[in-house]
Amino acid sequence: MLYSARVIPRADDLTLVKVEFGDEPANNDRLVPAAIAALNSLELAGGRGILFNGAASLPVALALAHSVAHLYQFVAWFDPKVSRYVVGISHAPDVRPGDLLV
Repeated sequence: MLYSARVIPRADDLTLVKVEFGDEPANNDRLVPAAIAALNSLELAGGRGILFNGAASLPVALALAHSVAHLYQFVAWFDPKVSRYVVGISHAPDVRPGDLLV
C-alpha cells in the first residue's frame, strides 16, 4: 500500500479525512494516483466542507484537494504549526481561503 485515506467521525457537518503514506517508499509519480484511488474508495458524497489531516507531499495534497473541490463548499488541510485547519479552496461565501478552522 502506497497511501491510505479514511473518514474520521466528527460531531459537526464537516467531513474529516485522515491520510497517510503507506509503508512502501515511492515517488510522486506513483503516490499521486495511489492517493486519488484511496480517496475515491471512500465514495464521499460531498457536503459543507472537507478537512484533511495527515502527511502529504505537495503534489498529493493538490491532487486530493482538486478531487473533492466540487463536492464540498470548501477544502482545508491541517497545519500543525498553528494546530488549525487552513482553508485552501472555498466556494462558500462565509469561508475564505486562509481562514483557520478548529
